[in-house]
Amino acid sequence: MMNLTKRINTIFAGDCLVNLPRIPDETADLIFADPPYWMQTEGELLRTNGTKFSGVEDNWDKFNTYKEYDEFSEKWLKECKRILKPNGSIWVIGAFQNIYRLGYIMQNLGFWILNDVIWSKPNAVPNFGGTRFQNSHETLLWCTKSQEAKYTFNYKTMKHLNGDKQDKSVWNISICIGSERLKDESGKKTHSTQKPEKLLYKIILSTTKPGDVVLDPFFGTGTTGAVAKRLGRNYIGLEREAKYIEIAERRIAEVRPEENSLFDLSLEVKPPRVSTKQLIEGGYLSVGEKLYDKRDTVIGKLTSNGYVDDESETLSIHKMSAKYLNLPNHNGWDFFYVKRENGLKAIDDLRYECSENVNK
Repeated sequence: MMNLTKRINTIFAGDCLVNLPRIPDETADLIFADPPYWMQTEGELLRTNGTKFSGVEDNWDKFNTYKEYDEFSEKWLKECKRILKPNGSIWVIGAFQNIYRLGYIMQNLGFWILNDVIWSKPNAVPNFGGTRFQNSHETLLWCTKSQEAKYTFNYKTMKHLNGDKQDKSVWNISICIGSERLKDESGKKTHSTQKPEKLLYKIILSTTKPGDVVLDPFFGTGTTGAVAKRLGRNYIGLEREAKYIEIAERRIAEVRPEENSLFDLSLEVKPPRVSTKQLIEGGYLSVGEKLYDKRDTVIGKLTSNGYVDDESETLSIHKMSAKYLNLPNHNGWDFFYVKRENGLKAIDDLRYECSENVNK
């Protein structure tokens, strides 16, 4: 077994089926796997102007039979399940050629599927022959190693980044083009299936915490490592192609961790357990004080038990805010404001102030 204290943020050279068994049990908080798809591309792919399109022609993507591919997939997935922490999660990406086989194998191994996420590619490669629909998406399976796992999901962070709306399972992200696409000295792309950093950014930010270990058994040119480092996470990479390792090491060396409260999951901190009645008792609110919405409209007055009286009925801050928003439920802490010297002040801010003073 490898000494992980000396091997975090390292790329291990060699086949994943050789190196995965060397990693100790329950090492990874997150695994991102971008395995060979076995594209089974036959013949030359020609653009409409007659030039050749370089698809996936690499030897690492070649298999002889479905049985061979399935056996390979089951071996690395078994190892990944062993390596994954009890409350960790794994993302596996694929396309129509392989994702259904991978999902079947994963369920047979006991993985629990949380979501299948569609990576929709607005700039996908066209179907040059016009013989099929343009293949413009890939599928990601987000899974835990058991149904009982208490996995990480940074819901509030992703909602914030999605315009304060619940993030969905269809992600519109362009494929690598321009300066992001790594190329060799002759201008040819260095890796045929390089994934965009934005895709790994969403995966790692949504399902890890700062300092977590992210394992990528098919490391390629190091997109997972680069993004993990930028977000303040750790990585372990496995890669058999020396040319990719060299590129990945140079690429990751140039990355600097970014200081950002979002990356530290500041939005995921649970609010203090302080009630409106406690705010009254602490002098932060007053009985009879007017409560406003964000448009400076008076909604009602505060009662002695911390409820809101709008002269029609007396309700909790949650039920009253839901009433005025015409919603079945709503968080009143996000709705109500009071007047202070500098204008409107959210009552949500008051409960944090109250909590800080209590804990001093």
